[in-house]
Amino acid sequence: MLTTEKVTEVAISAAKEAGEYILGHMGKIKKISHKSGINDLVTDVDKSSEEMIVKRIKETFPDHSILAEEGGKSGSEKSGFTWVIDPLDGTVNYAHGFPFFCVSIGFAVEGEIKAGVVYDPVRDEMFSAESLKGAFLNDGKISVTGTDKVQRALIATGFPYLTENREANLELFRRIISKAQAIRRPGAAALDLCYVAAGRLDGFWELNLSPWDTAAGHLIVKEAGGKVSMTDNSPYDIFKKNILATNGHIHEEMVSILSS
Repeated sequence: MLTTEKVTEVAISAAKEAGEYILGHMGKIKKISHKSGINDLVTDVDKSSEEMIVKRIKETFPDHSILAEEGGKSGSEKSGFTWVIDPLDGTVNYAHGFPFFCVSIGFAVEGEIKAGVVYDPVRDEMFSAESLKGAFLNDGKISVTGTDKVQRALIATGFPYLTENREANLELFRRIISKAQAIRRPGAAALDLCYVAAGRLDGFWELNLSPWDTAAGHLIVKEAGGKVSMTDNSPYDIFKKNILATNGHIHEEMVSILSS
């Protein structure tokens, strides 16, 4: 019988193995290429990490489908089970030796994310969640902050790879920075979401994301007691292009600022 506990066990094992590989090859990248633009990098490490994760999943769940950043869709969707994988979120950071990147693995049943893990190999931090069971950092339960005003909030964002798509977020950045206590731009959406869940950030928004960026992280935020939506407060799913994740207390205020 398939259980979320077994899924999470496999996801943690795969993420840990891939994370250790990534960390071990930091500074040893053999090949860097570009996808959508000069800022959208992919390395040989991304690809090898993804191969390791997919292999580990397929050993246990050969009939499940895969949606991964580098390899796209694979396997039959008849089972209704899909793994959504970002083998190295924060590739630009990684390529420059900036220590903020992770492995993200989400698990969906009929399109709904039921489990997810995000592993930061630099800090050896494994964030995880299963639907209706809470969110965890390693073995400890985590929860969002109680900050109730944007004025007292630490907010994070990210910017699209394509330069022409950055202007819209620059305007949103201008609005938020005039209201919030501070803004950070760490560069790995999956980890940004986990930092909201763990109470290190009060909120996070970003535009032009892909399913593998948020599949695991958005569940972790919700299971930590936070709220996730589109930036206009409409319902969120991983195939939407923008996201707003907060502790819940500042969500309406953030929507108001972003939508004004």
